Amino acid sequence: MTPEEVQALFTRDAGYGFARWGRPIVPVVFGVEDESLPVIKGAIEAVAALAGVEVAETDPELGANLMLFFLRDWGELIDVPNLDAMLPGLADTVARLERAGASQYRAFRFDETGAIRACFSFLRMSGEMAALPAETLALGEAVRVMLTWGEAAFAEASPVGSHPETGAAVLRPEFAALIRAGYDPVMPPASTDPAHALRLWARMQG
Repeated sequence: MTPEEVQALFTRDAGYGFARWGRPIVPVVFGVEDESLPVIKGAIEAVAALAGVEVAETDPELGANLMLFFLRDWGELIDVPNLDAMLPGLADTVARLERAGASQYRAFRFDETGAIRACFSFLRMSGEMAALPAETLALGEAVRVMLTWGEAAFAEASPVGSHPETGAAVLRPEFAALIRAGYDPVMPPASTDPAHALRLWARMQG
């Protein structure tokens, strides 16, 4: 992975934007069968451990700060109690997602340092998304909520691959190295400076 490729992973219309979690992650999952919960939470715990982030039972401010919603249709979000209070403009967002035929959407909230304090993640389980193995879907989502990736970050290359012998879902080494670099204690919790990508790249080489 080149420095330019690292920069592109965190670039969107507004420019470069990187942020990582600044507190323990407290996940809660909606819309899946009970047997899927260990797979999803296990993936989150594995990627969090890679980053050196604690996964806790409760957030003193929010209760849960990582909310994952699995749904069949975007219109289902309108009926989720109190969701419109957490996500202002929910009806407009749902209409926009429906028009775009989107399969996923994430909204982050940040603290005073720019670090992630909460994330709302929504996955519409239809088409290609519904066909993915649970382990692949869970690991990919764990990666996507760990940092504020650009909108086109994984358009050409998934961060998840298959173990050559077992076929199990595994995190690709270059993305594992990038996540570790992003959570290096000497790095800032957030940055809008494209030069930050070069610092990430340099740490990946170690």
